Amino acid sequence: MALRTFIARRFMSSSSFSSHLGAAVSNLSAAGSAASDKPAPVPSDTLFVSGLNKRTTSEKLHEAFAKFGEVVHAKIVTDRNTGFSKGFGFVKYATLEDASKGIEGMDAKFLDGWVIFAEYARPRPPFGQTGTQDPYAPRR
Repeated sequence: MALRTFIARRFMSSSSFSSHLGAAVSNLSAAGSAASDKPAPVPSDTLFVSGLNKRTTSEKLHEAFAKFGEVVHAKIVTDRNTGFSKGFGFVKYATLEDASKGIEGMDAKFLDGWVIFAEYARPRPPFGQTGTQDPYAPRR
């Protein structure tokens, strides 16, 4: 135990480690500021729900979110070929207020044994238009 402590102190006191540590911390802070540059989500009456159990049905999703407001429609997205759930879906509420209550009530909560995440759905880009024209641009 004493040997481990000695090695750890010796390693942490070396100048190369501290210089690498300082660079790593500055890189993390730069990444944190880049993440905060994202625009705030635009409130919508439709929620994007991710982290769903593969066995969760649209009916179960509707039931879970109906506790927080009037749900117009709930849909689990499925694979075209297999018909299995892709693990995410959409819930459409009657009003924006109900949608915000749905996020507050279900974000980071358990549904069918899995932690799910709810956020405002982003609008689709117009047909034929993609986010970027550069095929080699990194995806976000």
